[in-house]
Amino acid sequence: MRFSSLLVASSAVIALVAVAAASQNPEPSGVVEVVPSADVTFQPLNPARGDAGPQAGVLWGDIREDVPTGTIIRFKPGFSSPPHIHNITYRAVVISGAVHNDDPTAEPMWMGPGSFWTQPAGATHITAAREDAGLSSAFLEIQEGPYLVQPKDRAFANGEFPVNVEAGNIVWIDAEDVAWVDAPGATEGADQPKMAFLWGAPADTEKNGTFLKLPAGFEGTITGGDAWLRAVVISGTATHQAPGLSEATPLDPGSYFGSRRATEHAVTCTGAEPCIFYMSAEGKYEVSRS
Repeated sequence: MRFSSLLVASSAVIALVAVAAASQNPEPSGVVEVVPSADVTFQPLNPARGDAGPQAGVLWGDIREDVPTGTIIRFKPGFSSPPHIHNITYRAVVISGAVHNDDPTAEPMWMGPGSFWTQPAGATHITAAREDAGLSSAFLEIQEGPYLVQPKDRAFANGEFPVNVEAGNIVWIDAEDVAWVDAPGATEGADQPKMAFLWGAPADTEKNGTFLKLPAGFEGTITGGDAWLRAVVISGTATHQAPGLSEATPLDPGSYFGSRRATEHAVTCTGAEPCIFYMSAEGKYEVSRS
């Protein structure tokens, strides 16, 4: 089965510290990166608050620079930020626990694992972690930087609006239900890959974000286009094997793999539950079952 996606400077209030995660099992050319969650280094977002504040572990890029960046953020139970803004728009996916991100006057809407939200640049908001949900974590992505946290009196309107989608409201699409999917022999049911559109335009060269759900036991490949492909494990357990390597790398939630040109990634969903990936891409990617 083949599943093909057409998507598929002001001063900061908080001093940000970014540590680039070391790539594991890279190709000699440096085209492929694989980073298990255990190899991600976390440091305080706000050194003044230390361990009491959120912790950041960078998967790729550098949140201090004007480059695309993917970061895992961890929140202690009961954490709540003061009202603030960001200088740039970010997108995020809950990995564990329960997170609330909204206008300071909004009633809490706790989003569980697999939920997706966007935070427009300049909009005042708070971010909180539910106290009884254990350690909460989320994947955060920016397309440009640096990522700054600034006081609410610098709020501005940039024409974008926030999005909060709880995991239960994600719309999953079967391969055979999408006109641009090449999936010969696909049948309905839980045993085929599914996709959910999150942002971006369905064009060959456009940046975009999607969820990709692989059924338990899936063995196959994910092939990136000619440019950007990043895949972050949101739920489930998987293995990844890069071209030319004899051993596969185990990946759990908070891990990622990626490539900077057309590359075939061998992926197996090893656990009893489906594997959900957040896919950040330029243009399309393809999923084929072995």
